[in-house]
Amino acid sequence: MNWSASTFFRRLTESNRFAAEHGYKFSEVSGLEGFHGALGKALNTKAFVCVSDTSAGAMEINNAPHTQRVKEIFMARRHAAADDKARNEAMDNMRELFRQFMTVLLQEKIRLDEKSIYIDPRITFKEIDKYFFMDCACAYFQIAVRTDTDLRFNPSEWTDGFQC
Repeated sequence: MNWSASTFFRRLTESNRFAAEHGYKFSEVSGLEGFHGALGKALNTKAFVCVSDTSAGAMEINNAPHTQRVKEIFMARRHAAADDKARNEAMDNMRELFRQFMTVLLQEKIRLDEKSIYIDPRITFKEIDKYFFMDCACAYFQIAVRTDTDLRFNPSEWTDGFQC
């Protein structure tokens, strides 16, 4: 697969006016634990977009074999301590940035389809429990990317005499 979620979302974060106006910074992390660690290390950062450098994967061995990779994109926005109204405003802010990102991802999906790289059209925005990180609203979404995979048996990949 030759589509980089990190490159794509870094470019979106750095080019989006709403993200700039609201102080979003891009970072790469390793999964949910890495995201939590990044929040703790960057206490002076107001808002984050983080892409995990890990992915979940699967391979389907059916009439149209393909490989799928799922990338996680985390978002966070700091808010006033113990203030549910401020937390809701932070969530609304992240939802708007998510919406704007999806307007570009829709165009990217069309472009990638032409290269036989397919983005799953269902992308769900999920809020993370308010106790995950104090005074910070957090959410994530996942992008599933699928490519066709050649699963034809190739005898040269096996030792002499191997039979399937």
